[in-house]
Formats: sequence, structure tokens, C-alpha cells
Amino acid sequence: MSVRFEEAVASLTVAGSPFEITEAELNGRRQHIFKNFPSVIPHLFLGARNTAATADRPFLVYEGESISFAEAFAQADALGHALVHTYGVGKGDRVGIAMRNYPEWVISYIAIASIGAISVSFNSWWTTDELAYGIEDSAPKVIVVDRERLASTYDSAGAQGATLIAVRVDGSLPEGVVAWRDVAAPGPAMPVVAIDPEDDVSILYTSGTTGQPKGAVSTHRAVCSALGLFGLRTAAEGLRFPAPAPDPTETPVAPSFVLVVPLFHVTGGVAVMLSCIANSLKLVIMYKWDVEKALQLIEREKITNFVGVPAQGWDLVHYEHFANYDTSSLRSIGGGGAPAPVAQVEKTAQAFPKGSPGIGYGMTETNAYGPQNSGSDYIGHPTSAGRWVPPFEVTVKDEAGNELPRDERGEICFRGPNLIRGYWNKPEATAAVFLDGWLHSGDVGRIDEEGFVYVEDRLKDMILRGGENVYSAEVESTIYEHPGVHEAAVFGVPHERLGEEVAVAVLPKPGFVINPAELQKFVGSRLAAFKVPVHVFVVTEPLPRNAAGKFLKRELRDTFTK
Repeated sequence: MSVRFEEAVASLTVAGSPFEITEAELNGRRQHIFKNFPSVIPHLFLGARNTAATADRPFLVYEGESISFAEAFAQADALGHALVHTYGVGKGDRVGIAMRNYPEWVISYIAIASIGAISVSFNSWWTTDELAYGIEDSAPKVIVVDRERLASTYDSAGAQGATLIAVRVDGSLPEGVVAWRDVAAPGPAMPVVAIDPEDDVSILYTSGTTGQPKGAVSTHRAVCSALGLFGLRTAAEGLRFPAPAPDPTETPVAPSFVLVVPLFHVTGGVAVMLSCIANSLKLVIMYKWDVEKALQLIEREKITNFVGVPAQGWDLVHYEHFANYDTSSLRSIGGGGAPAPVAQVEKTAQAFPKGSPGIGYGMTETNAYGPQNSGSDYIGHPTSAGRWVPPFEVTVKDEAGNELPRDERGEICFRGPNLIRGYWNKPEATAAVFLDGWLHSGDVGRIDEEGFVYVEDRLKDMILRGGENVYSAEVESTIYEHPGVHEAAVFGVPHERLGEEVAVAVLPKPGFVINPAELQKFVGSRLAAFKVPVHVFVVTEPLPRNAAGKFLKRELRDTFTK
């Protein structure tokens, strides 16, 4: 180790550096921000867009297709021109993206952000009803969809008066639907729009604590600040642990990422996609997770960076044919969305001798950035989410809102320029989590004397399933629509690979019989598949409650997992 963590960060944030920190008034509060780092997203694109050395390099690789930076930006320019001049999309208007991981997802985002519109990322796993809610809530003028989402958004888009642009479709299209090839053919220039750092740029939906998803709204500055924080952290680790001198017998490998998580989540959309654009890196896209295909791509494309949820990292190192693939190009095997088992940290370090295991503790509300842990720090503190860099701040508070000393347990709270500005159309929900400028995470934990953050419990009634947040209230609300359900309590049960699975204890109404498979089908017709309870426990006695009438879910979990 050449320098301490704090020394590395301090040396990178001095006056005149790309990560210099200054103070400014934002939303009526004095905040620390990056002084020199880009503060509007189109400025992040300039290197990839304008550098001649970049233009013809592969940018988006998907299923045998390879799209260069020049080709991707030419399509984005044409789409941006069509959105403004054909469909009347103005600054602040919403444009939805509802598709699985395709190159067109990335190109759509570039276009939307460049014209000052707001990108609305719809969860592609949502049911028709869930998509209808999101469309009504955000009121987009245009939605870019794939074939599957064309069918599930057509009626709700029509009711909203939104135009659908369909990607990767052949043949005739329904009335009011436009083919991607007709609006993204290279030629037109990107419209020039003046964008302010405090303008909104994105809405990402999170599961709701009260039964409906919430649209987390980010500004240009917030998203750019998250990229700056990731960059500062990477640079600090580079100072602490300098890379060994290159082996002259080996061919240098250019940095690249494989996309194994959905673009509609902040990990895929910010930490991976925008990092690749801002740094002119190749992004190899997977339509959906497949461990064998991931290993094939890592070997063929010489991937250096893998960022997924711990369950995907688990799949990699436990795959029976892992040793048959050349993964020597990997330098970083990171993840987030849930803690990784200690044994997995050790196994990852052993499986990738040239790679560094890592974990991150970010949220939709923090644009994916949060405490990070990697390399020898992670191996030495395998149960910690890691440390953070400024101008992001982390503290732990008690129920009265007082900051607690190091190593005392309380609610983990965040503050920084990367936080969302609030929830779309939900001022009460915004006020409930933002108190005195601090975002209250709903997670219980502590910070040790070295500054390592430990997440130990949850205040909110949430299940972490393979990196997906499942709020019990949303699932319970759906289950109570079933005519035979009298009481229902949704909770998480441990799972070795996913971390947790969704379970429910159900008390039928008198005279009704609850069939677990039928109840799962009922829920699955209304909610995304990852929210459907895997375990249905039918009981004959009222569910246990505390004095306030709340279900004792810890007791239920202990009862049904013995």
C-alpha cells in the first residue's frame, strides 16, 4: 500500500484537480459539489462523441452485432431530432424506455438526455397493469419499446396519447406505432438545447412501501455527481494500489464492461452504461442473465469489468465448467444490491487471481453511488459495505435524528449532490425520507473507527431478492384482492444464492380454501414475477401481532424457516 485511503482522496480533491470540491447553494441549502467535473450529462458524452480516435471503435456489442461510437451517436442524433421536430418533445417532457437490454436502450437515453427531456425507465419485468400505472404516473409523450413491451403498453400509451417507437420489429405495426428504423436513420443533427445542472433528467421507479412504485427523479447534476464519485473512488484506489508494470509478453487489454444487470436499474443505467460512455469504453450487452453465455463473452471480448448482483457473482464462481473459460482479462468483479456471503468474497478472490472482488452499497435514491469495498479492504472486512468519498457523506442517526458515535447502531443516512431531488408526484413520500437534507435509507447499521459501513438490519419492510427490492406492502395489497384471503403477511426467508426469497403466511376467510399454486398465479397476473411469493404458508390461526396490531414478521420467519 503506497498511501492511506484518506491521503489518496485528499490528494485528488485539491484545487485545480478534476475532483476539486467547492461549496454551492442547491435547493436552498449549502452543499459540497465537484467544481470541475461535468454537471450536465451531454458534457459526459463529449469525449466519446468528438474524439476521432474513439469514433470507429466498438461501443455496443450485442449478439454478434457491433455498433461503433460514431454509429451510436449518429442514431442518437437522428432520434433526438425526431423527438423534438416530429413529436414535439420539449425540455422537461418525459420520454419512456420500456425494453430489455438492447443497444437501442443506450442510444435512446443518449438522445433523451441530450435534448433536455426526462428519461423514464420502465421496469421490463412489470406486468401490463404495472406498466399502465407507470405510464399514467409519468405521462410520457413518447415511449421506446421492444416487441414484448409493445403489446403490454399499447393500450395505456394510447390512453395517455403517447407515441410508441418500436425497436427490432418486422412487418406492419399497429396504428400509432413507429418503427425505430424510421426515426433513427443517421443524417439529422442533434438539436441544440440549453440545459441547466438542476434540470431533471431521469425517473427510475422503485418498489413502493405503500403499494405503488415511486418515480425517483434525478437532476443532471445528481447523475453527473454519481459518476464523479465513482471516478474519484477508482482514482483513489489506483493511488493506494498501483497496477503492476505490464507484462511485455502479453497483449494489452482495453477496459470494457459486460452488462449483466437491467438498464432500468441504477446499477446498469448509471454505474455501468454511463461509466462506459463517459470513459469511451466498450459495453458488451446481455439480453438476460446466462452464466455460460457470460463466461463466453468474458473470454471472447476480453472483458475487464464485471458488475452484477451477488447472485450472479455466485453463479460465475460456482459454475461447474468455470475452469474451461479464460477469465484472465477480468480486473474487477464487483456487485451490489445485496450483501455477498463471506465465503463468496474469498472464493472470488481465489477464482480471479488478477481480479479484485468488490461490493457497493448504493440506492436508486443515490444514483447507485454509496460506500464501496474492494480488494484487500474487502477481503479484510468481508461483511462491510466499505467506505465513501466526498462530497458524499454518510452518518448514522438515532430515532430522534441525532448523529451517533462510531460503532453505535442506528439508521444509515446519506447526503450529497448525487441524491435524487425527490419522488415524482409524491411530495409526502419525499418528505418522509429527506429530513434536514439527509436521505434516510431505512437500513440499520454502524460505521466503525476506520470509516467502514456495516449494514445490519432494515427499518423498512423490504425483502432483498437477488438485488431486487420487494416491498411487502405492495405484495400484501395484491394478495388482499383475492376473495379468499382474510390475513396475509409477506416476509423474506433466507436463500443461499439470492439472499432472500419472498414468502407469505395466509389465513383464509371462513369457508374458503387457499391453494398455494392458485394464489401464486393470482399474484403473478398482477405483479412482476420476482414479487410473487415462492413460499405460501396457509395457517389456521390468526397471524401473530404486536400490541400496535402489526404482524410479527420476525416470529413468522423464525417459525417457517426452522
